[in-house]
Amino acid sequence: MSSLGNKLVIAISSRALFNLDESHQVYVNEGLEAYARYQIEREDEPLKPGDAFPMVKKLLRLNERLPEDSHVEVILLSRNSADTGLRVFNSIEHYGLDITRAAFCSGSSPYRYTSAFGCHLFLSTDGEDVRQALNQGIAAATLLASKNKTEHEDELRFAFDGDAVLFSDEAEQVFKSQGLSAFAASERAAAKKPLSGGPFKAFLAALQRLQSQLSETECPIRTALVTARSAPAHERVIRTLRAWNVRIDESLFLGGLSKGAFLKAYGADVFFDDQRQHCDSASEHVATGHVPHGVANNPA
Repeated sequence: MSSLGNKLVIAISSRALFNLDESHQVYVNEGLEAYARYQIEREDEPLKPGDAFPMVKKLLRLNERLPEDSHVEVILLSRNSADTGLRVFNSIEHYGLDITRAAFCSGSSPYRYTSAFGCHLFLSTDGEDVRQALNQGIAAATLLASKNKTEHEDELRFAFDGDAVLFSDEAEQVFKSQGLSAFAASERAAAKKPLSGGPFKAFLAALQRLQSQLSETECPIRTALVTARSAPAHERVIRTLRAWNVRIDESLFLGGLSKGAFLKAYGADVFFDDQRQHCDSASEHVATGHVPHGVANNPA
């Protein structure tokens, strides 16, 4: 069996792809046996789409837009057993999603298979699974619900925070420990020294490989950096991306302004940020992934 090669590989939990709130409540209230019985009795009843469903549809649609072979692979990772997971696979078939690979782990965490599948990104509603995947070096985020949907049906728009997401948290550590003035002075002094990569650097690079196959005017993927940084701390970010040879379509240096309205204006399908308070605010406007990485997520 060959590997997935140069494909963009996204792993997604069943609870992120489909709305399993009702059946999960059966598990909480009545236990595993009742949950299994509930799912088996309803395995021909399609599940409703979950928070990540629109993004997954757009990801898979890229295979119709990009030249040559399929370029995007979506893997299902689930705490269901194969028995209770049959309803999930039947729902995948019902919606016409081209998802053929899965790991059903019967209650155990499925994060262990992210590396084996060669995943570039893992999205889940389980924060502990996400932390474990990040520890394995996989870009991962806990998906937060949003009531708003993107208006750009023909484009897939990703938005990223900078420090502790695309970049390491080395600069954020200075800010947290010494304050804004020290942070600005440190970044000005290190303006020509590229930042180290953060957990989402490899995912951004994989997106870049897909983007490079089409012209900027034809490409259905757009990326944005949405950061609280402002001048003079902008220069190091720009030089870092240049050193990585990575193109970002839009860069917003907000100087501490709330990000939600800007993300809505950009039309993000999903926004990734390491700070939970920023994620909670952003999720009022767009689907948001909390990245529990870096100094902002260290226990107090």
